[in-house]
Amino acid sequence: MRRLRASDALRKLVRETSLEPTDFILPLFTCPGEGVRRPISSMPGNYQLSPDELVKECEEAYRLGIGGVILFGIPETKDEIASGAYADDGIVQQATRALKRALPKFLVMTDVCNCEYTSHGHCGLVVDGEVQNDPTLEWLAKTSVSHARAGADLIAPSDMMDGRVGAIRKALDAAGFSNTPIVSYAAKYASVFYGPFREAAESTPQFGDRRSYQMDPANAREALREIELDIQEGADMIMVKPAMPYLDIIRQARDRFRTPLGAYQVSGEFSMLMAAIHNGWLDRDRAILESLTAIRRAGADFILTYFAKDATRLLA
Repeated sequence: MRRLRASDALRKLVRETSLEPTDFILPLFTCPGEGVRRPISSMPGNYQLSPDELVKECEEAYRLGIGGVILFGIPETKDEIASGAYADDGIVQQATRALKRALPKFLVMTDVCNCEYTSHGHCGLVVDGEVQNDPTLEWLAKTSVSHARAGADLIAPSDMMDGRVGAIRKALDAAGFSNTPIVSYAAKYASVFYGPFREAAESTPQFGDRRSYQMDPANAREALREIELDIQEGADMIMVKPAMPYLDIIRQARDRFRTPLGAYQVSGEFSMLMAAIHNGWLDRDRAILESLTAIRRAGADFILTYFAKDATRLLA
């Protein structure tokens, strides 16, 4: 077996898994204002960006050949009904319009959820301390249509309400956006690895947690049921989140479904690696590429990763 490992040229010749810049989607956080570039302390090298600064970031990503971006919004104000999520002048809608004006060919995916926009930090309407499923679907549908109207190429619901893909598909079709694809966060686990993201998006729940609607980390078969239901409702692409702690789920999903499959290397995965790199415990370049290769090897067609720019430069 070692004969084919003897040189870099031989290793490249027989390599089974490859990475390309077009495999990567770069997550970005946008906030109101102008000239705002606010560092996120738990995620070195990441920022809350006003739309003008977001455009600059995307211009670099586009030049590098990265596949696209996914946008998360930090509104100026929050309320109990997440009105900033579906307002036509909401922050993601503003950023999407600015981005599509500057880079009309660059792929823009928008996250559709409510946790960044609610005063309580939960992903839906709360009544008597419980997140209500069906009333929340109306918010998600309105948000999706407003994002498509602003120019979003892909709509990515991450809330984990039951039936939301079907509700969004119906609303998009009715509004004239029947060609806008849905990328469903189909298997999104109630994970500890979202911690740094909650600082970045200012979305920490003010009470309780999200385990009543996000998936139990102990369950695998349930993930396949979730994915199957979302595909039946009209999801064009599916996603597993987080990525590295759930490589087995990615593999099972890839083996069972032919739908394009993504995985999200989430904030906690990024920050863990960055901490180890900063302390000299891991080689930076090898850690970045090995972690992404593992996700691709498990079966992901595309990867949402904060390492998108770094990995692209390493692959050049």
